[in-house]
Amino acid sequence: MGVKSAAIIEHWQKRAHFSQEVEWVSEMIQEDAKRCLELDEKIKRLQAKIAEVAKNSKIAKTLRSIPGFGAVCTSELAGEIGTIERFASEGSLSLYLGMSMLDNSSGKYQGTKAPKHVNTRAKAAMMIGVDRHRKYVPESQRYYEKKRSEGKKHNQAIRALGRHLARIIYKMLKQEREYEIRPEKGDTKAKV
Repeated sequence: MGVKSAAIIEHWQKRAHFSQEVEWVSEMIQEDAKRCLELDEKIKRLQAKIAEVAKNSKIAKTLRSIPGFGAVCTSELAGEIGTIERFASEGSLSLYLGMSMLDNSSGKYQGTKAPKHVNTRAKAAMMIGVDRHRKYVPESQRYYEKKRSEGKKHNQAIRALGRHLARIIYKMLKQEREYEIRPEKGDTKAKV
């Protein structure tokens, strides 16, 4: 809790009064608070275990090199991808991850539709990873902002960026290379 929030609560406590029902609910509130703290500890232990298991996965190590992709996202993606040999092209990987749309054009109508056979767990992990990734890589952030300025909603812009990142992930896994940020024009070294 921040200093500002603590000051507001402290000010409120000086003039607060509780109803008669507080005796009935106070025990439940305390139990709920204890349960929340227990769950928080379990989550921390699970995250540590996930990070430990991910160290033994070649795919997870490769994906972890992408800025913004955390231990949980990379572990989820590594488990759902399994092996890159399952995918004939980067397009099929992108479709599997839910980062591609299908063509739905007919006659004069030009449009797309969402595919129905998507791995929802991999898509959720990818969406979180891509959203964090754009905050670490200026070029990705610029692409996201470009898509937003074209009238795309947040999730649409993230999926558009994710489509490009799926292409990169496919190459990384095929060539067993880690992610690298190339220097921008005029820079002598890469930024992370």
